Amino acid sequence: MIARRTAVKNDLLADEGYAHKVDAIGDPLQKIEAVVDFSALAQAVERISPRPEQPKGGRPPYPTEMMVRVLVVKRLHGLSDEQTEFQPLDRRSFRRFCGLEHSRNIPDRTTIWNFENRIGVDGVNALFAELDRQIRARGLEARAGQIVDATLVPAPKQHFTREEKAILDQDAMPADWKPAKRRQKDVDARWTKKHGKSHHGYKFTVSVDRKHKFIRTWVPDTACVHDSQHLEAALEEWNTSAEIYADKGYVGAEREERLREQGYRPRIQRKAKQGKPLSACQERRNRRIAKVRARVEHVFA
Repeated sequence: MIARRTAVKNDLLADEGYAHKVDAIGDPLQKIEAVVDFSALAQAVERISPRPEQPKGGRPPYPTEMMVRVLVVKRLHGLSDEQTEFQPLDRRSFRRFCGLEHSRNIPDRTTIWNFENRIGVDGVNALFAELDRQIRARGLEARAGQIVDATLVPAPKQHFTREEKAILDQDAMPADWKPAKRRQKDVDARWTKKHGKSHHGYKFTVSVDRKHKFIRTWVPDTACVHDSQHLEAALEEWNTSAEIYADKGYVGAEREERLREQGYRPRIQRKAKQGKPLSACQERRNRRIAKVRARVEHVFA
């Protein structure tokens, strides 16, 4: 029987051909590489959280710059620690971006978790501050107002006994947990419901400048905190416009009055009340605000 023809052609050098094709199409990570100074980001982190020294004979830590790149891949693609370990093993573009293309070792999930835990919120703030400095140095100042929104960041689900949960709810730690177990347990993440679905993790409130769609400031908290709690803390004071755009979750007469007293012009969508629907004028206003707010979805997409 004559074998059917197929478009599949086996080639021992196929991987090299794929690499050239990725470059020809355009690797998004290489675009980031071209505009971000990762060495400066690493230095900013090390000023806050110096790279630990290992005892003689122990395995040395991965370079800080490499781990910062790993975190960029993780956040950019919404990966868990497990997938952040797996994907560089499987994808050449990830290895190249992280500086692991010719490495026999890849940071495992524990290494990734330990690095994030080591740098903490202060380290992330240092990363944001340095990145914002680089953005401004390119002439990309925050312009045309700011859009405030909150996004949920998932965290791995934790399994606690009823007794452990009762202790943790009192901001205490179970006495029988050894240090290694304490380091591996995320006791800060919380549950919340959004659109009828349960989510476990954290909530980031961010301010995005309307002109360039860059995140300029961020405020982290647990997922169960209401969106409106951090609006004022998230505001970026150097924006060239006083306009603030936000959805109906941030509506509040007292808050809007405070913002006006500070010189801001709040553009917050109106919310209908029971038995009192929005007027046609309010509906039109909401649609105008929604068109501007849609730009923040590009940031989280």
